[in-house]
Amino acid sequence: MSFGKTAIFLSVRDKATRLPGKVMRQICGRRAIEHLIDRLKLAQTPDFLVMTTSVNPGDDGLQKVADKNNIFCFRGDEADKLVRYLDAADKYSVEFCVIVDGDDLFNDPDTIDRIVHEYKNSGADYIICDNLPLGVTAFGVKTEALRKVVSLKAEDDTEVWGGYFTQTGLFQTKMLEPDERFHRPKLRMTLDYQEDLDFFTAVFEALYQPGKVIPFAEIIEFLDDRPEIASINQQVQKKYEQGLQKAAPVRLKTDTHSA
Repeated sequence: MSFGKTAIFLSVRDKATRLPGKVMRQICGRRAIEHLIDRLKLAQTPDFLVMTTSVNPGDDGLQKVADKNNIFCFRGDEADKLVRYLDAADKYSVEFCVIVDGDDLFNDPDTIDRIVHEYKNSGADYIICDNLPLGVTAFGVKTEALRKVVSLKAEDDTEVWGGYFTQTGLFQTKMLEPDERFHRPKLRMTLDYQEDLDFFTAVFEALYQPGKVIPFAEIIEFLDDRPEIASINQQVQKKYEQGLQKAAPVRLKTDTHSA
């Protein structure tokens, strides 16, 4: 069986309200989003990397970051992430995309490779690696499954969108398990609050060397040795989860209730 092109979609906008300008903050002399781009470039299996942002002028700075770091930049729908991803997939003729949120600075390129390999083995519509720290897995989506969701969904607010694939019963999903060393679902590695920025800054200041990407295994080993750093942002997890609960429900056009 032959497969079409695969790509990483780096999903990011510069519109944060809890921590304004978060992805453009400087950490050890480099913008937060650039640290993530450095990591994503290490993934071996996707054909290319695309920053997917919006047409809003507030995201012009992200376009400049993409250009500076020699990656593609697609600018699409301001509010509807799923429409933006589908339009990007169509523009670049992508059969399967691996979506990475722009605030997940320690996203693991090896996990991205696992997701693409799983797609090529199973052809599944939606693939993640479960039980990693929050912010470390990516979300693999088959373009035709994405197209089906876009045609059926009843909401334009798709800030939280995984449920369209996992809750509707319409798609083949795969939940991979991580290496036992990395089975750390209670660790928080995403950038939403000042405490998260403090956490990332502490790790980078301890481990970062200019021009090199910190291996994920080294990050885990460091946090095992320094639990006080792992705990810097744990208290904001409850606020984060409460925010997710306020997201628009998963509703399809034929439904009157959540799917």
